[in-house]
Amino acid sequence: MASHAANLWVLLGLGLAGIFLMTKKLKKTIKADFGAFIQKLELLPPPQPAPPKAPHPLTGLNFAVSDVFDIEGYVTGFGHPDWLRTHEPSTRTSPVVLALVEGGATCIGKTVVDELAYSIHGENKHYSTPTNPAAPARIPGGSSSGAAVAVAADFVDFSLGIDTLGGIRVPAAFCGVIGFRPSYGVISNTGIIPVSSSLDTVGLFAKDPSTLRRVGLVLLQLPFSVQRNPKQILLADDCFELLKIPKDRISQVVTNSTEKHFGRQVLKHENLEKYFSSKVPSLKEFYSQKINGDSKISSLTLLANVAQILQRYEFKCTHGEWINSEKPVLDSAISAQINETLDMMDKEIEICKSIRTEMRLAVNNLLKDDGILVIPTTAYPPLKLGSKEIFSDDYQNRSFSLLSIASISGCCQVTLPLGYHDKCPVSVSFIARHGGDRFLLDTVQTVYSSLQEHADTVAKSKLSPNAVKQEHSAEAVKEKGNQAYKDKQWQKAIGFYTEAIKLSGNNATYYSNRAAAYLELGSFLQAEADCTKAINLDKKNVKAYLRRGTAREMLGYYKEAIEGFQPFMQWIYVTIMAPFALQILAMLWCLNQPIREQPFLQIG
Repeated sequence: MASHAANLWVLLGLGLAGIFLMTKKLKKTIKADFGAFIQKLELLPPPQPAPPKAPHPLTGLNFAVSDVFDIEGYVTGFGHPDWLRTHEPSTRTSPVVLALVEGGATCIGKTVVDELAYSIHGENKHYSTPTNPAAPARIPGGSSSGAAVAVAADFVDFSLGIDTLGGIRVPAAFCGVIGFRPSYGVISNTGIIPVSSSLDTVGLFAKDPSTLRRVGLVLLQLPFSVQRNPKQILLADDCFELLKIPKDRISQVVTNSTEKHFGRQVLKHENLEKYFSSKVPSLKEFYSQKINGDSKISSLTLLANVAQILQRYEFKCTHGEWINSEKPVLDSAISAQINETLDMMDKEIEICKSIRTEMRLAVNNLLKDDGILVIPTTAYPPLKLGSKEIFSDDYQNRSFSLLSIASISGCCQVTLPLGYHDKCPVSVSFIARHGGDRFLLDTVQTVYSSLQEHADTVAKSKLSPNAVKQEHSAEAVKEKGNQAYKDKQWQKAIGFYTEAIKLSGNNATYYSNRAAAYLELGSFLQAEADCTKAINLDKKNVKAYLRRGTAREMLGYYKEAIEGFQPFMQWIYVTIMAPFALQILAMLWCLNQPIREQPFLQIG
């Protein structure tokens, strides 16, 4: 008995000692600046112009830059002490940094990047890994880890980094801030250490969309244009299947926010794997050149392979001589990738270049000037510090399948935070065509607050996974009904809408859409009943009021038709306070056109 007690005390003592050591280690790890900065400095803006000239556009903002940007008088460290030791101080400051300072912002320091800015993890054994303010026990993401942390911890208003295969997007997603990768080539890379010249893009982090847009417009130097709303928002369904968290946690937020701002009709669904397979023919040639075996590989996985090969090839072309002569001590995983033999023939490089060209054309054709593509930023939540899962094939394949879309096509992408799931930050990404940067920033400005509200609602939602699955099944069936309606297959459309109602009986749109099909068949009683149900579910469903009015008119219920509009008219008057809306409504009511030509019969 005594020996058991002694053993118990020994175990208890070891446990307490372990807790003490872990606490001590944690306290040492979390520095006052979260380990974000590698060097503090100060670049002050010029004096304000005299009135009546406007003040500098970035007045009052401060920022930091990743340690890949040249600043006169300082050595650009590139995330490695051996690089710092073997290079001279810069003789001039990067034009991008100068533009921001001249625009009124103050630069306060340089931030940590991954070793040679190569990986997307954010860990750096030489300068220590910056602490992720959103999840301190998790990786911050890289390569621009310190820049993201500086914004997340409120040390700066915005920061600059470089995005090759996710260097902005991944840390933005993992640290819960906004990250912007502009269209390839629209911002100068002069005065920046390259990683992969055909993929590198200057990017930025911000805490709010107003700051993002304010800085973005200075960097992009775009002329004024009228703000436009998207006409289509495409959810890439197959990309959401790559997620390691419930996909509804993100897709439902985007769906709800889109419906609020632009209407349900704007929302579309796309399978990118099929689309790229048909629109990027050089992927098949790449597949036959590089992939052995008969197993089918998706076009997204092939894109991931192309992006990684391009990064590795161009990095070695640029920095291989320095690595061979200096033999820097590198992280084993980075060293393995960099030192891997790449027998790239000229033909294979040309195939990769063809894929880049075809990808840009494919995405531009898909989105045109008014479309937004929605994908998850990353498949995984931020992993725990030191996790070996980072190097797994599954992590790499899922991550780069998503990240390579914008990297290869050169299109612009914004990463937006959507709260937390299991105490880890969650995000979504919006992509616009190459050159659609202003349109993308304007769209983010419009929907950001709504996304945050809906993210909070979904996070607190008590819906069971099965209920959420049913809602998505209902939405898919509704889309089939919409297609049947457009094909003038009225009875078939009614069948689909009925199936959707069985799956999710509290959706006003399903009843209103079925009513439209009933009107086409002359089934006015059924249409009137469906519209009444839709209005009871959603008092603001304009089409349901108009369709019910048409049904009652056709049934000869003229008094009821007029009375049925009164609650809707009251809502317009009280909520919108726009008297002309009543005139428009009266004009629509008085239109004497055939039923199917009336605009309110368009399904939602």
